[in-house]
Amino acid sequence: MQITGMLHGSKLLEFVGFPSAEVLGPDASEEAIKAMIERHGSVFVKPVFKGGVGKKGKAGLLGRAKDLKTALAEKERLYFVEHHHGNQSAKANGVTFEGAVPAEHEIYFSLSVSTEFRAPTLTITHCGGVDIEELDPKLIARVPFDALTGMKAFVVANALADIGAPSEIISPLVQQLPKLWELYHNFGMTVLELNPIRMRPDRRGRLTPVACDFKCGFDRDDTRWHRLNLPTHLFAADYSDFEQEINQLRTHQGQSDVYVINDKGTILAPTFGGGANSLVTEMLGDDAIISSDFGGNPPYEKMKSVASICFRHWLAQSNVLFIIGGKSNNTDIFETFRAMADALREHISKHGPTPLFVVIGRGGPNLVRGMAAFRDTCEALGLPYRFFGYDTAMSEVVDYAREVNEWMKAGGRAEIAARLGVSTQSEAA
Repeated sequence: MQITGMLHGSKLLEFVGFPSAEVLGPDASEEAIKAMIERHGSVFVKPVFKGGVGKKGKAGLLGRAKDLKTALAEKERLYFVEHHHGNQSAKANGVTFEGAVPAEHEIYFSLSVSTEFRAPTLTITHCGGVDIEELDPKLIARVPFDALTGMKAFVVANALADIGAPSEIISPLVQQLPKLWELYHNFGMTVLELNPIRMRPDRRGRLTPVACDFKCGFDRDDTRWHRLNLPTHLFAADYSDFEQEINQLRTHQGQSDVYVINDKGTILAPTFGGGANSLVTEMLGDDAIISSDFGGNPPYEKMKSVASICFRHWLAQSNVLFIIGGKSNNTDIFETFRAMADALREHISKHGPTPLFVVIGRGGPNLVRGMAAFRDTCEALGLPYRFFGYDTAMSEVVDYAREVNEWMKAGGRAEIAARLGVSTQSEAA
């Protein structure tokens, strides 16, 4: 769950009164754009992407205009632009117009929880506006602090003094930056980054920090972000019907993180736990249809709905239904397995049998009861299955699922289809 850019970022900063650049959205009129140019001298035109995608400036996806004609030309160029960075791809849907902020100093600022310090950590440099990894480490301050006391003014002052920041920027930053801890802490954020913060001088030469770019991420299981009344479509990784349906089921209890890896894949792998998700996604590669994390002890109703959506979209093309997770501490395996088994039974009852091999690897409370419920369902539906407990290495279970998938491709699917009295699905061949 990420938000990038000033279109929504400026609204979030308003909650704590942190100054930000003036922003107009994609629906801005020509009169409003022209008036902004007259006020600020020029505007920056930036594409609006869903979620977070980096290196936009280096890819030339940033326009600057000093007149209306140029601004409209940049709008046309960037409105639906596609951006590829590493293994990430994104397509814009709109642009923002941001008033230019003249400044001599640019600041990089971020808040996050550091795995090194095991504490919330302030990262700051007075050499902002560029990729922080390109800077000399001596110019970057990383300062952990106590979450109970928060990011106090002295934390900011000491950090800036340690890296030799110019004296004229320290006082304005010490006054304004602690406000960002309120935003970060009070609304369930996992990361908050402003780069750059430009130090705008007023008529008397006093500097004011102004946020000119924004990025944040939220903990979806922390309900405090709901108080921001953000539109739910911001947190969809894609526009696919499948992801949109799953997004509607996000609740405090139970996770529903999902991303389509390969819509032509043949292994449907509902996964429980972030560690399992990482391992399974890497080992299955293009055979996996989705990357998912459905842990967090979801209740029966939610898990059944999630499974039903997965089956409706992907079961027909799947060779293997691969339910995998580590040894749970709090997820009730019986409830989750009973819900998924019921969803599978209802799906096949409605849409007819499909050639499928069920592989399960799991551990946790009520495991035996859960596996028994899924066994009964598989036997009633005539589907072959193989279950593994927590005493089997997860990598071995993943390897087994891959072997089953290859066997299905080599004739196993046709064999199961003949046993069920149905034809094979061409898309899974």
